[in-house]
Formats: sequence, structure tokens, C-alpha cells
Amino acid sequence: MSAGDPARASSVPDELVSGTAAETERLGEALARRLSSSDVVYLEGDLGAGKTTLVRGLARGLGAPEREVASPTFALLHEYVGGDGRVRLRHLDLYRLSEDPRELDVLGLPDAFAGAPACVEWPKAGIRELLPPTWEIRIETLADDRRRIMIRPPQP
Repeated sequence: MSAGDPARASSVPDELVSGTAAETERLGEALARRLSSSDVVYLEGDLGAGKTTLVRGLARGLGAPEREVASPTFALLHEYVGGDGRVRLRHLDLYRLSEDPRELDVLGLPDAFAGAPACVEWPKAGIRELLPPTWEIRIETLADDRRRIMIRPPQP
């Protein structure tokens, strides 16, 4: 399916409230079934909002071991590989980078990202020029440790 295919987005809610990390992971797992290998998911939210928790569910839904999912804050990039040796998901955390797209040259964007969806935590102007999003997700922390998760699916 193409990035703009409305059928890909129709079964993923535009907004929901998650009460637990397990619910957030299940949302990621459901979203994984809608991703194509060329999708780029931007994840925004405060520190501790649940961005990496959502990625854990995405990894599981794409056939990669979710136990390996950790925030790549210091490494910038993690690649999660399935049992067949194929990269199933790329996970970037750009918290420590500036807005300058030249800082991303070392990653080989966008060519090095073909063949597997990518999740980008803390997307900034530089990445938006090199790897525009197809999905955008914003996670807000609510009272009682609940999370409001707002999803903007691919636009037709």
C-alpha cells in the first residue's frame, strides 16, 4: 500500500488515552500492521511520555524482539532485526542534535533507510528536510500517569 492509502490509516484511531505501558505497546503493535517499509514515524512528547514504549510495540508488531528496544539517546540510531536477519525497524533519537541537517550526514539519510520503517524521536528541522514523516504521533502525559496519544496518519 502507498503512504497515502486511506485504508492504512482507517483502523488506527486519531486519538486515544492509554492507561498503562502495556496499552501503549499494544497501540504500537497495531500501528505496525499499517506501516510500509518506507514509512517514517515522528514521535513527539516530553521526556518519559512513552515514545520508546510505543516503539517497543512497533518492534514486536514488525517481528523484531521488543526486549532489545531502548532509547537510542546516546547512540542516535538502533536497528531492530527479526529472526531472519532483516532489519525490521530503525529507531532514531535526535534529542542531543541541533537543527542543522549536516549533523545527520553520518547516518546516510535518506538512502541508508530504505527497506524498513523508521521511528524518529525528537524530530527537528534538519531531519524533516532529509526524512519527511508519513505518520506523526504526539504523546502527552495526563493525570494519573495516563497518556493521550494523537496520531496523524499518512495524508492521501
